[in-house]
Amino acid sequence: LLSQFDPDNTGYISTEKFRSLLQRHGSELDPHKLEVLLALADNNSEGRICYQDFVNLMSNKRSNSFRQAILQGNRRLCSKALLEETGLSLSQRLIRHVAYETLPREIDRKWYYDSYTCCPPPWFMITITIVAFFLYNGVVLDRFVLQVSHPLYLKNTLLYHPQLRAQAWRYLTYIFMHAGIEHLGLNVVLQLLVGVPLEMVHGAARISFVYVAGVVAGSLAVSVADMTAPVVGSSGGVYALVSAHLANIVMNWSGMKCQFKLLRMAVALICMSFEFGRAVWLRFHPSAYPPCPHPSFMAHLGGVMVGITLGVIILRNYEQRLQDQTLWWIFLSIYVIFVLFAIFWNIFAYSLLDLKLPPPP
Repeated sequence: LLSQFDPDNTGYISTEKFRSLLQRHGSELDPHKLEVLLALADNNSEGRICYQDFVNLMSNKRSNSFRQAILQGNRRLCSKALLEETGLSLSQRLIRHVAYETLPREIDRKWYYDSYTCCPPPWFMITITIVAFFLYNGVVLDRFVLQVSHPLYLKNTLLYHPQLRAQAWRYLTYIFMHAGIEHLGLNVVLQLLVGVPLEMVHGAARISFVYVAGVVAGSLAVSVADMTAPVVGSSGGVYALVSAHLANIVMNWSGMKCQFKLLRMAVALICMSFEFGRAVWLRFHPSAYPPCPHPSFMAHLGGVMVGITLGVIILRNYEQRLQDQTLWWIFLSIYVIFVLFAIFWNIFAYSLLDLKLPPPP
């Protein structure tokens, strides 16, 4: 039916024509789906409707926001913009702020705002930050950060070391150690400011997947591209989340209504660049305790690559479109191929290349 309203085959029709189509055939639709379609037309700021959105809605391909709308039964979303709502409590304003920070479409912001209950809370990012970083480093080790200027940091059982790469847990647990208080501080700030709002919107499952995928990609990237260096820090996971979020802001620039978005992007990029530049400098700076090497910076790049591939698809919208699902499987396949390649590289390449690795701690 939509094809008669789109003779040029552009993939879009105007909201006026879309409303007339609903008025003509609305009686044939499920009342709940009709309500969702009307909300889509009423809250579209671009003045046009994408045909693929219509297909996704009617075929139940729309994930979170569609299901939330159906669960709400006959509750109608308010017609005015969410920013125009007055008399909100502090918690409601916080939820509204998170919606505008992370979601590019007004209709998704409204559904998120109306359905978010803070149950469960963003436990993953908070747990990783507080328990892993502060509790372990402060209580167990009796120090908040192990400085890499001292050779004792290599004796920790958590960091990744090329001589101990057969101990598989080190590819994950290296995130619990940091190369100085400034390294820990920047990662914690970025992780909380970006990771917590993303988890509030997209849930712990998606955020933890992106984070852990970035962590694993970071250590594996070091084992392939910087084979003689150890790894510490959570930069792989943090950079995966931040790069995915920034990429989504760029891709949905016109729809993102967060305040000072250009300034916020600039600050995030400056912080990331500063921390990455420091890691590069530290890697090539002569060690004060040779032959103890400094940690690698390749984990940062591994996290960024995960963020702009898997992360962008997972966090792009509050819904999963058909083309997003295709890209998701493509990027996931690439990621799995890289992981398998890195595993075989670790098994065979080190002995074939006869590298001179640093002594085991």
